[in-house]
Amino acid sequence: MIKKIRNSKFVIQNFQKGMTYVELIVVLGIFSVMSAVIMFNYGEFQAKVDIKNLASDIASKIVQAQKSAVNGVLPPLGFNYSDTWKPSYGVYFANTRPLEQFIYFTNTNDGISDNDYYDSGEEIDTPLITKNNRIVGIDKCSSSPCNLNSDPIESLSVTFRRPDSSAIFTTSPGETFNGSNYVQITIQSPKTANARIKIYPSGRVQVN
Repeated sequence: MIKKIRNSKFVIQNFQKGMTYVELIVVLGIFSVMSAVIMFNYGEFQAKVDIKNLASDIASKIVQAQKSAVNGVLPPLGFNYSDTWKPSYGVYFANTRPLEQFIYFTNTNDGISDNDYYDSGEEIDTPLITKNNRIVGIDKCSSSPCNLNSDPIESLSVTFRRPDSSAIFTTSPGETFNGSNYVQITIQSPKTANARIKIYPSGRVQVN
């Protein structure tokens, strides 16, 4: 007996559909918000990295001045100096305007304390502060944390003289001060990221 088998037609429906315009707009909106948050956080992170690097560069210059003075390094060519003594070295800061540079200098006039303050023509290097970062405060600090703006300084020379590795703080020619625990230099980025360089009378330099 031969059975006849009818060929049945099976219709397979494709239930996979594309995204609707509404779904696409929602996904793009979420992606845009996430991208904006990531870029904002990255900008803040990069600002913190840049300001820490700047603080380290300033601290390195202060340490360089200390080492050059203690080791009796002769000044670069073009500077007049006496063979009977070694020049002092220092770093100069000014807070009279948003500072875009600081000055690494040497004092080749004589070895007396009146000349520990920076004078025009003594600069060896004037590193620029880039990316709109700036020095916003120079303060004498007698406590930790420092009471900012309680005793602000308009300009400061941090100088070192052989054979002592101690720091000499001078605010104007002949005006050297003592008694503070440390001097704090505050730097800031446009995104308000801050870093602080602490310079102690002993010559120790610390970055926070």
